[in-house]
Amino acid sequence: MKIATKAFGNIEIDEKQKLRFPSGLLGFENYKDFALLDGEKPPFFWLQSLDSVGTAFVLVDPFLFRPDYEMDINDEELTEIGVSSPQDALFFAVLTIPQDGGPMTANLQGPIIINRDARLAKQIVLGDPRWMTKHDVQQELAASKKAPC
Repeated sequence: MKIATKAFGNIEIDEKQKLRFPSGLLGFENYKDFALLDGEKPPFFWLQSLDSVGTAFVLVDPFLFRPDYEMDINDEELTEIGVSSPQDALFFAVLTIPQDGGPMTANLQGPIIINRDARLAKQIVLGDPRWMTKHDVQQELAASKKAPC
C-alpha cells in the first residue's frame, strides 16, 4: 500500500504497519488510521496519520530511558484493544522535538499501547503523579545510567 508521509514523502508500507485507534489520539480524535514506521535512526519510530499527511508523531520505547517506568492501566481500557497481558502489547511515548534546539521531551503521562496482533492501539492517560507530559529524555537517560544497580 502506498501512503504519503510527513517525514519520508510517498512510500510503500506493508499492511502489518497499519494501526487503528478506535478512539483516535488525544486532541486528534477524528484520526483513526495510522502507520507505524521505522525512524531513520533507532530507537525512534514515526506514527503517521493515514487521514492527514501533516499529522505525524515521533515515538520511542519509554523503557529505554526510564527503566522504572510503570503504567497502572485499568483492564477495561486494554480490553477495548484486545490486550490481555503485557506480552500482547507494544508501549511507546510520544516525543516532542523543539525546533529551537531545546531538550527533546517524552510524554510519559499519555503512553500509546499497541496490540501486536490485532494492530489496534490506544493512548492512555495515567494518573500517577510521577509521569508528566514533558520528561527531558537526555536528562532521564543520564540519571538512569547513574542509578545504582
